[in-house]
Amino acid sequence: MAFELPDLPYAHDALASKGMSKETLEYHHDLHHKAYVDNGNKLIAGTEWDGKSMEEIIRGTYDKNAVAQNGIFNNISQLWNHNQFWEMMTPNDSKMPGELEKAITDSFGSVDKFKEDFAAAGAGQFGSGWAWLVKDADGGLKVTKTENGVNPLCFGQTALLGLDVWEHSYYIDYRNKRPAYISNFLDNLVNWENVASRM
Repeated sequence: MAFELPDLPYAHDALASKGMSKETLEYHHDLHHKAYVDNGNKLIAGTEWDGKSMEEIIRGTYDKNAVAQNGIFNNISQLWNHNQFWEMMTPNDSKMPGELEKAITDSFGSVDKFKEDFAAAGAGQFGSGWAWLVKDADGGLKVTKTENGVNPLCFGQTALLGLDVWEHSYYIDYRNKRPAYISNFLDNLVNWENVASRM
């Protein structure tokens, strides 16, 4: 069964007033995300990974000793990352649920410190990649960053919040100002209820 491009959970222009334009979503979802779907399906067709779940393929094709990952991993991992990314944002006002706020405060000292660490991870990721809030195997929360399409599944972690810091995710709206994009994401776009549901 081939993977499919999921519909956005909101209209293409739904995030525009919150700092992510219709044009960005058209390019990012309809072109970039779709390319991961199409290329991933072509690469796994007729292989041992045909018919496996995205999670199985990601864990099974990730090479922890390689800087450059293989094509199957790159496309399927980015497909999974983007499937999560759209769900982690909302056009509606979103308040952080108490359970999540407590877990973040327990792990980072405060919500502000978490945001500071997350923003630093995203801004400090050299080149393309992602910033993450993850739940570790011991249940604690931490901020990580990964290169290219690598994600928390590769390290046995649960992804609670992820931010795409590839240029295609912000260049139309923010040009080269990645920190402004990250700050706007944390302040205006995150669906905190979705983040909490991943705990």
